[in-house]
Amino acid sequence: MTSTAKRVPIPRNGVDYRGKIVLAPMVRSGECPSRLLALKYGADLVWGPETIDKAVIGTTRHENSVTKTVDFTRQSSNGAKNPAIHADQRESVIYRLHPEREGRRLIYQIGTSNPETAVEAAKLVASDVAGIDVNAGCPKPFSTIGGMGAALLKTPDKLCSILRALVKEVGEPNEIGISVKIRILETEEETKALVTKLCATGITGLTVHCRTTPMRPRERAVRDQLRMVADVCREAGVACLMNGDVASREEAFGLISEYGVDGAMIATAAETNPSVFRTESEGGKAPWEEVVKEYVKTAIEVENRWGNTKYLLGQMIPGKLPAYKAMMATKSYSDLVKVLGYQDEVGEMAKDVDKRLDIGEFEKPKMTKAERKAAAKQAEKEKEAQRTPTAAGIKRTAGAAKLDMPPDVASDRGPASVPEQASALAV
Repeated sequence: MTSTAKRVPIPRNGVDYRGKIVLAPMVRSGECPSRLLALKYGADLVWGPETIDKAVIGTTRHENSVTKTVDFTRQSSNGAKNPAIHADQRESVIYRLHPEREGRRLIYQIGTSNPETAVEAAKLVASDVAGIDVNAGCPKPFSTIGGMGAALLKTPDKLCSILRALVKEVGEPNEIGISVKIRILETEEETKALVTKLCATGITGLTVHCRTTPMRPRERAVRDQLRMVADVCREAGVACLMNGDVASREEAFGLISEYGVDGAMIATAAETNPSVFRTESEGGKAPWEEVVKEYVKTAIEVENRWGNTKYLLGQMIPGKLPAYKAMMATKSYSDLVKVLGYQDEVGEMAKDVDKRLDIGEFEKPKMTKAERKAAAKQAEKEKEAQRTPTAAGIKRTAGAAKLDMPPDVASDRGPASVPEQASALAV
C-alpha cells in the first residue's frame, strides 16, 4: 500500500477500508451465514447483499432472542394482499444481521435511485452497521430497470445527490461512513471525471469493479484504469478498494501493491470457499468438507432460509461428488444433516429450526386454487359486513380500511414487491 497525504476523517462508529480484504456484495451469497463464515476465516469486513430501499422502508426491527440476530421484517407480500387468508403467516425477514459477530464489521449495501427513499431506508439500519454503501455497479435488469445499480453511472448528478444526502442525513448523525461501488466506464477520461465527482460528495470509500457494465463475470477483469482511480481517490483522501478476479488474500495484497489501491474485495472465490480469506501461514484454503460443515452449523444457528442455504451448498460441494447429489435431494435441515453425517452434532437443533421454518416434516399443507378462491371470497364478505352505509353511499370504517395494508406500511406507500431473493439483490 502507498501512504496518503490526505485522508477524509473516518467517523467514530465507522471503519477505514484501508488495508482490508473484504467479502464483496453478492446475489444470494451475502446473507448472514455466508458473512459470518467469511469473518471466521479472516475477512476484515463483509458487505451484505444489495437491499432495495423500498423493500426496507416499512419494516420493523426485531431483536431475535433465539438466533441472537437483529431482523428487519415485514408481512410477506402474499399475506399483505389478503391477510385474512394467511392469518398465521410469518413475517418475511428482509434483512438479518448478527450484532455480536459482525455488527461493527458489516457494511450495508443499498439499492436506490432516489435521495429521499435512500435516506429513509438507511436511517432504519444505520445504528446496526459500520457503514452504508450505495450500489452503482449492478448490471442486472432487476436493478437497472428502476434506475438503480449501473444505471446510476449514466446519471452521475443523481448519484452524487444520493451520496450527499446520505452523508448529511445518515452518515453524520450516526457517525458512520458512506461509500459507493461503481464499475469502470468505457474510457479513462470518463471514469476519472466520474470518480472525481464522487470523491467530492463526502464519502469515505469507493470500490471500483474492474469491468464495464456490459461485461459479464466470465470475462476477465480489466485493470488498465485501476491505478488512475486509485490516484484520484488518494488525492481526495478517499479509501479505494478494487474488485474483480481476486481469488485469495495473498493475491489481494499483491494487487494492492501493484496498483496502489487501499484494499480489495473477494467475490466468486469466497462464494465457493470462504476460507480463501486465510493466509497461507494460517492454513490457507480449507477442504470443502470442513467449510461445508461450518456453513451448515452457522446456517442452522441463525435459522437461514432453507432455499438460500441449499443454493450456497450447491456452490460449495463439488458437483460430481455423491454428497452433492444427496444434498440436492434434501428438503429440510434434518434431511441435510442426516445425509452429510452431522446428525449427532446438530440433529436436534436442525429439527427445531425445521419446525420454526415450517419445512420438511413440519411443512404446512398448501391451499389448492379452489380453496384460496373460496377463502378470498369469504374474506371479502367479512369486509363487506364491516362497511357502514352513509348518505353518500357505502363507506368503510377505519378498522376495515386497515385490512388493505400491513400495519407497518405508511398509508401513502404500498409495500415493495419483495420476491424470495429480495434481501439478496447484489452487485
